Amino acid sequence: MDATFTRRGFLPADDPLSSFAPGAELAVLDEVGHDLPSLLHDPGFRKFARELTVPPWPAEHSGPEWLPALRLYYLRLGFLASAYVNQVGQPRATILPRNLALPLCHACRLLKRPPILSYDGYALYNWKRFDPRGPIALGNIDTLQNFVHLYDEHWFILVHVEIEAIAAEILAAIAKVQHALAPSTQGETSLASPLSPGTPGERGRGEGEINTALKDIADAVRRQVGVLARIPEKMDPRLYYEKFRPYIRFFENVVYEGVPDVPIHHRGETGAQSSIMPALIAFMKIDHKPSKLTDHLADMRNFMPAEHRAVIAEVEAMPSIRDLAAKDAFNEVLEAMATFREVHIRWAKEYIQRWEDDPRGTGGTPYMKWLKQLIDETRGHKK
Repeated sequence: MDATFTRRGFLPADDPLSSFAPGAELAVLDEVGHDLPSLLHDPGFRKFARELTVPPWPAEHSGPEWLPALRLYYLRLGFLASAYVNQVGQPRATILPRNLALPLCHACRLLKRPPILSYDGYALYNWKRFDPRGPIALGNIDTLQNFVHLYDEHWFILVHVEIEAIAAEILAAIAKVQHALAPSTQGETSLASPLSPGTPGERGRGEGEINTALKDIADAVRRQVGVLARIPEKMDPRLYYEKFRPYIRFFENVVYEGVPDVPIHHRGETGAQSSIMPALIAFMKIDHKPSKLTDHLADMRNFMPAEHRAVIAEVEAMPSIRDLAAKDAFNEVLEAMATFREVHIRWAKEYIQRWEDDPRGTGGTPYMKWLKQLIDETRGHKK
């Protein structure tokens, strides 16, 4: 596994670019992004947006050194597109105008992702540190872009950013297990591997490394649970539901003007597009029964960055550690995962279900039934 993931989790290798260079052609998007929460109070916002001149992504900006700027470009355009389609107080739009659709689709093709604001743009690339030497944690981070002026939306995003930062410890532990199971430098299978019995001492050392890694994973997930539990501190349920949740909903029957062969349905931003739980499911080899739920989770991968999908595939290819792991260490991870999902379902009830009859979440799926199934199947996988 690339060292970037063990150091930063699924956050970018370096802190996200917060603005384009002053005076640069693309800097107009920073100005519009800053003003967006105010613009959305105006019923004439869509007219303003249709007449906006959006600079195209420069063709010469094609190397990896331009990736941070491309992510910011996608973030700004993704916010604009979702604001246009889902403007609160107005009927949902069914056409995304050409001046927004063309540059958004081009940027998303370069990023190998569907053309809609997803979890990566809303959270993974949407933060900065007050003290660049301090932690990526609540109290030292803020958002770059929002739909509304309410701090509640900042808090919602930033809770996810800290959870993603903690995930670096999970991926570092998984990498240690990879190392314990990997072929040795002499070309022979590691004696810690289930493919080779080894001597009792060598096998014991390998199993010890695996159990230590499992303890580290469980500890990290429990810390993530603690962060997720802080949601109500600065996020009011009614404000979430009425003021900014509508902007991250799915697109339904939305035509991208001037762009041929683009689907008219797109999943909205949702935590199911985070790569943390899929990586843990792959590592623990949890067997979720085939259903519309598993189809939905598989589709969510299409909205993840390509490099994150590659990490999940790499973890999926690892052998099972079930027979090597101590029962307590193995089960601790599963219990921590189930607890995380229980807190998630509690907030889904408090912030969404109590306010509406529509069973679909922002991703467009019947989330309550499926979240309970995930919890049951996670605990059912215990040794």
